[in-house]
Amino acid sequence: MTEDMDHLDALRATVGAAQVLTGADALPWETDWRERYRGRALAVVRPGTADEVAAVVRLCAQAGLPVIPQGGNTGLCGGATPDDSGRAVILSLQRLNRIRSIDTDNDTMEVEAGCILQSVQQAAREAGRLFPLSLAAEGSCTIGGNLATNAGGTQVLRYGNMRELALGLEVVTAQGDLWHGLRGLRKDNTGYDLRDLYIGSEGTLGIITAATLKLHPLPVARCTALLALDSIESAIAMLGRARAGLGASLTGFELMAGDCLQDVVRCFPQQRLPFEGPSADMPWYALLELSDSESEAHARERFEVVVGEAIEAGIVLDAVIAESMAQSHALWHLRESIPLAEKESGKSIKHDVSIPVSRMAEFVLGTNAALQAAFPGIRHVIFGHLGDGNLHYNVARGADWAEGQLLARQDAVYELVHDRVHAVGGSISAEHGVGQLKRDVLPRYKDPVEMALMHRIKAALDPQGIMNPGKVLAG
Repeated sequence: MTEDMDHLDALRATVGAAQVLTGADALPWETDWRERYRGRALAVVRPGTADEVAAVVRLCAQAGLPVIPQGGNTGLCGGATPDDSGRAVILSLQRLNRIRSIDTDNDTMEVEAGCILQSVQQAAREAGRLFPLSLAAEGSCTIGGNLATNAGGTQVLRYGNMRELALGLEVVTAQGDLWHGLRGLRKDNTGYDLRDLYIGSEGTLGIITAATLKLHPLPVARCTALLALDSIESAIAMLGRARAGLGASLTGFELMAGDCLQDVVRCFPQQRLPFEGPSADMPWYALLELSDSESEAHARERFEVVVGEAIEAGIVLDAVIAESMAQSHALWHLRESIPLAEKESGKSIKHDVSIPVSRMAEFVLGTNAALQAAFPGIRHVIFGHLGDGNLHYNVARGADWAEGQLLARQDAVYELVHDRVHAVGGSISAEHGVGQLKRDVLPRYKDPVEMALMHRIKAALDPQGIMNPGKVLAG
């Protein structure tokens, strides 16, 4: 107890007493967003600068205290939650929330890790530029967390994951050194790419405190359509037509099972499907979006030709094209509300998987059948970013299932789904990371040499094992 007090006093002297939270004050940081993981920390420490982050890490390294980096705490795999030992220091980066600079000539912006994604999008927009990362939690997730998990979202098809959107990083190492790597260069071939090593490492190798992000021109026009489809095969055929007809202007292609959208309109009556008759009850829907840099008329003409030809070919059964920005937002709001509607219905077993697009129908139909055979009456909640092969293949309780019954079968469901993902050449984590949730099953699906190399990197950069222990790698 005396030793803990000494550690707390040292942390208070470093960042100020008001920025060291303990006991009941720390509770909101000790539980993950899904309320699946709960831990207990020695303290939550909220540094205000990168130098303070480095100083806190040096103290923890000297004392052998685990460090749990945390941004907006919106992760879905328990990657920012401590264990229950009460020894870990949760290092919250929320006070590192400054946009340091925007360079419109170089199309870059330098931002700190605690910046809310939505604030970064807005600052870029005010400078006449686009920062294209977009995902459901953008009003609360932070840039540091986005980088730590290599976040994807709805526009990866055109702009890429977070790894493609970051040019440079500022990182505090496991020893408490500060690496100044905030270069705004598109080409820098001077050795190992440390940036790519830290992006996606979930805070297990070091702590990202700032980044130089890549900006894009603001689109002149945007077109959005909701398409009614009778099968995943039709969705894939439509994706091919959209790629051929729209080229680099194709920004998003989202696939949603019909019952996902029915759940949304049931949970949120203010929303509605913009279809009448049979089209309002289709098994599949797709959200298609184009961003054009030429003109509204040019964008609309190309868009309507592609959608119209798909309808004539029988690939798309019905379509609603947004006539205004408000209608476009309403269509996207349907898609973005699926996770919220899912949460309203109770806990589910979530899978964030990556599948080759060419094998998507095979995976979904085969896995649906295998799950029903093993767990009759279970419910499928299927949606995701078809354009880049990222599917959120979730499993919820059926009408005759209690929540406890579903969760009791969780490990068996995970194994069945992940085995089928592996069988079609996919990945068990597309954009949510590994965290605690998939840590112990990772060796089942990763090449042994790849796992060994990951352990060597961890040991080299964090020999004490204090950086976010228990996440990504076991042991």
